[in-house]
Amino acid sequence: MSAQQTRFPDRETVADKLSGMSEADRNFLALLFENPQQDDCLLEGLYLYLDRASEARFLNSLKLERSGEWLGQNAPSRLQMRLTEAARSSQHPAYIAFRNGLTRSGGLERAYPKAAV
Repeated sequence: MSAQQTRFPDRETVADKLSGMSEADRNFLALLFENPQQDDCLLEGLYLYLDRASEARFLNSLKLERSGEWLGQNAPSRLQMRLTEAARSSQHPAYIAFRNGLTRSGGLERAYPKAAV
């Protein structure tokens, strides 16, 4: 990527959309899910969103759980493992709340079902 090219969307935009989670924000994120080339931008924005939440004076764990649950339910299978890795990358309560919502969504189990032995 050259210096003149910028990545769209940038990580700040994705982090803002994750923190808002209005209907328009969810539609924007759903469009990102359709394009595998934007997976890295989505994950960079997710890390920024979680970092901002971990540095905030007030931890809104319910909002973090709901965003994790929404991502787990709506993200494609190719992203489920990477979302789980992001949620497990820290022991901060913000990451734990996000991980709880992601686990509750069951997205990883749908992406990688248990083998019938």
